[in-house]
Amino acid sequence: MSNFLRAVCTARRALQRTRQARLYATEAPSAAEGNLKPSSYGQPLFQSHVHLLKPDELTPGIPAEDYEQRRRKLMEKLPEGSMVVCGSAPIKYMSNNIFYKYRQASDFWYLTGFEEPDSAVILEKTSNTRGYRMTLFCSGKDSAKEKWDGARTSFREATTIFHADEALSIETFSSRLKSATNIHSHVYADITPTHTRPGPRATSKYLLKNLSPLVEARSDQDAILASVIQKRRPLAPEVAKLRAIKSTAEQRVMRAAADISGRAHAKTMRFARPGISESALAAHFEYLCAMSGSQRPAYVPVVASGQTVIHQLRRPNALIIHYTSNNHLVRAGETILIDAGCEYNGYASDITRTFPASGTFSEPQRDLYAAVLSAQKQLVALCHESAGLSLHDLHRRSCDLLREELKQIGFALEGNDLENVLYPHSLSHPIGIDLHESSHFNRSAALKEGMVITVEPGIYVPPTSNFPPHFHNIGIRIEDEVLVGKTDPVVLTVAAPKEISDIEGACQGLLGLEPF
Repeated sequence: MSNFLRAVCTARRALQRTRQARLYATEAPSAAEGNLKPSSYGQPLFQSHVHLLKPDELTPGIPAEDYEQRRRKLMEKLPEGSMVVCGSAPIKYMSNNIFYKYRQASDFWYLTGFEEPDSAVILEKTSNTRGYRMTLFCSGKDSAKEKWDGARTSFREATTIFHADEALSIETFSSRLKSATNIHSHVYADITPTHTRPGPRATSKYLLKNLSPLVEARSDQDAILASVIQKRRPLAPEVAKLRAIKSTAEQRVMRAAADISGRAHAKTMRFARPGISESALAAHFEYLCAMSGSQRPAYVPVVASGQTVIHQLRRPNALIIHYTSNNHLVRAGETILIDAGCEYNGYASDITRTFPASGTFSEPQRDLYAAVLSAQKQLVALCHESAGLSLHDLHRRSCDLLREELKQIGFALEGNDLENVLYPHSLSHPIGIDLHESSHFNRSAALKEGMVITVEPGIYVPPTSNFPPHFHNIGIRIEDEVLVGKTDPVVLTVAAPKEISDIEGACQGLLGLEPF
């Protein structure tokens, strides 16, 4: 029996003896077997982390079969003579040799589930029953490096665990890339985004640098460039089509991420009070998410408190759409707008809630909040395939609904007051592994079952004479994640209070919620 199979058997026995149901990543089984330290692998696997993964999962929550289906569907769509080249994310440094917590490149992770840096994959379209051949490149075992950086997966186990036909050293990547491109007509690969628009040769150099960071020889680079330069096609648009529709497993992970973030929003409402700092609220939210198993925030949180101002040129923080300084104090009578979400098992969550710092909305705050909420709920109801609407359609509908709701509470809008001043952002964006999966998403195409999008109307009233003065300096945004169904939407972020009575109840401790 191989070491890999022996580890699987051991982990299965440990799981069978564990009676408690796995909810989140912080729950550990009582058995020590299957959870030996240190791990022999470069990432959590069922063989080493039975408290994180189930037997059929390659990454937490996502079965190995999902990854196989993703690769198969991708290769089926590509023309004959095609190959795919995809590389890992580079390690990013804050300063000198102080690195940030590593996050794998999204498309590479989506296709492989492999989480180690200095890795790449080549998929070659074939006529066999699988439809492709997969070669995984990685660092392999290195006891000297592992003493500093932790375990890495061996080539043999990388082949078995990640269902590759072959696993090779990343140092052989350039030569294999060169030989593979010589026998294929189309090379699907992407480059590292830059702020410039380089020509074809420079583009290929960026590609090579991104995919094979260990190759430094100029002669090797030039030889590979000659093979790739005329054959390259963008990979990201092809992968984006697959990522747009979430599998059942992905939907479950995204619901779990939304539950973690939603509960953190509710508890942060209870934690908030006049005199507390915005940064303390941000820290509390992130703490709650981490304690529930989140690996990282999905983005820098917005914690924007209001501000009573007289000077016409000053604006409260809630009127700044992406206010992330979070360095003011909360005052009595203000509203607090928190736009925050966690990343859990590779998938982002995105929720915005606005609530009263003192526990009860003032009458103007309540009226404006009710107007935005009414529009938001009507828009959520339209997020299903049978409605035949696109993101562009939904945004136009949001403008119509908000205009009508504001009219009912006394706004006399003129010209582009709504779109240019009160509601300057889009209603929605797709979400999944990345917070914004919009780069290759057709916003004019009708929504399809299995997509997950945000619905986030907002109104931000500056202190100018053309708007009712009692609404001045109030900023309201309400954002949910919605799973597009065939005939009905599913709101994933239901754990975050949204109705006025629920929000005030959460703030006042009437819902049975505590701050922690």
